[in-house]
Amino acid sequence: MTISLDNLGHRYGQRVALHPLNLEVGEGSILGFLGPNGAGKTTTIRILLGFLRASQGHARILGRDCWKQSALVKREVGYLPGDLRLYSWMTANNGLDLLSKLHGRDLRPQAAPLFERFRLDPGLAVRAMSRGMRQQLGLILALAAKPRVLVLDEPTMALDPLMQEQLLVYLQELATQGHTVFFSSHSLSEVERICDRVAILREGRLLADESLEALRGRGEREVRLTFGETAPAALPECLRLQERLGGVWHCLLQGPIEELTGWLAAQPLLDVSIERPDLESIFREFYA
Repeated sequence: MTISLDNLGHRYGQRVALHPLNLEVGEGSILGFLGPNGAGKTTTIRILLGFLRASQGHARILGRDCWKQSALVKREVGYLPGDLRLYSWMTANNGLDLLSKLHGRDLRPQAAPLFERFRLDPGLAVRAMSRGMRQQLGLILALAAKPRVLVLDEPTMALDPLMQEQLLVYLQELATQGHTVFFSSHSLSEVERICDRVAILREGRLLADESLEALRGRGEREVRLTFGETAPAALPECLRLQERLGGVWHCLLQGPIEELTGWLAAQPLLDVSIERPDLESIFREFYA
């Protein structure tokens, strides 16, 4: 496994920030790492990057211990923090010079296409950049070495829609080439679009670790019924009414769809739609 968390836990004094956590992420995967503020996401990321020593268990990237072999791990990982801070005098050019020295090879040639893709002037100093441009610079520096593993914390923060689209497409391209992406975000629509799997944390506990397909299968389907002048006196047990706007009834399907279709056949319907739940509605259920 590219990323492996084995019985990983952490305490800050008496407060448990992360209960024993087991999680694996394979090569070429994009994992959506979800949870509200205080769920334990940042603690997990800090342990993965070797910035924090876990109170128990082990974190490994590419088979290397993230604490004991931190220097080797960092050579294979591109990281974008959620609270990105850059020196005011820094430009992309001198940032790449520094990274090149750390990696022992010139990264500027392979980073050049990223400037065009993310439309950033490599000679512009941070002090003259907008917030979105600083985020673009952070991304370019994280991506420049084409690391085998990317750990991205809120990577689309402050990006305009065009740059968000560019980033998501690029991450999907990297995944098809075998790179692994650990994608922490509050933007559920982005996670739903590009991630293969999601892991959901709440109060330091792992609530779910599943493919999006499996997670959607657990959610309640949304049913919209449109009636004419005549409406049924009651709904079947498999439907729970959420909202009624005139002849349009919004419901949740709580039973087998066969029970619903049998009931629908006998109703004076003008229209019906059945939709699978999106990630946002499923996510809300975990925090209800």
